[in-house]
Amino acid sequence: MGQTIELTASDGVTLSAYRAEPAGAPKGGVVVVQEIFGVNDHIRSVADGYAADGYLAVAPALFDRVRSGVELGYNAEGIDVGRKIAFDDLTMDQVMADVSAAAACASEGGKVGVVGYCWGGTVCYVAAARLSDQIAAASGYYGGHILPHLEERPAAPLQLHFGSEDHGIPLENVNAIAERWPHVAVHVYDGADHGFNCDARASFHADAAGTAKQRTLAHFAEHLS
Repeated sequence: MGQTIELTASDGVTLSAYRAEPAGAPKGGVVVVQEIFGVNDHIRSVADGYAADGYLAVAPALFDRVRSGVELGYNAEGIDVGRKIAFDDLTMDQVMADVSAAAACASEGGKVGVVGYCWGGTVCYVAAARLSDQIAAASGYYGGHILPHLEERPAAPLQLHFGSEDHGIPLENVNAIAERWPHVAVHVYDGADHGFNCDARASFHADAAGTAKQRTLAHFAEHLS
């Protein structure tokens, strides 16, 4: 369904992106933000899913500034490599420039929403705060590094999704986000672990993934129409 395209960020850096188009007129645009594992088969399938739901979906390869074509396995080695790139080799300002470029592309479909997973969940939170002039809504899944950005107020309508059994994101951290910003819709899914949306991981939780997707689609339907 999709194809690889090239984006150019505001600082002149080029990066690739996976673009998936709906069958008919788009309901809006969706930027799909990767996990620390790159724009892999799973993230492309997520973009395809949003295209099937009627959105022009764009998944930017946010690691391209460091190394192009990164697709890592869901294992210890993949985690180590992905964490280093995401947290040591990139700045959030660089990431926002690339998300902004993806949002400009996705805006060909109309108003733009952002959805992201793992590291991308944190990126979604920051995008809701910094890119509200470009994006109309955001939905972040299990973003584990939101607290360092907690004083950045989300201006775009934002949903956040967490698993109750995610030992990497204590519920006290989730509660801190909800208490600091009551206008953010924070959802916790009983029995779900980190990565519950990814059907390529052992932690996949079909019920939580389905409910979170329904909530995200309703969120986008409200704010992107």
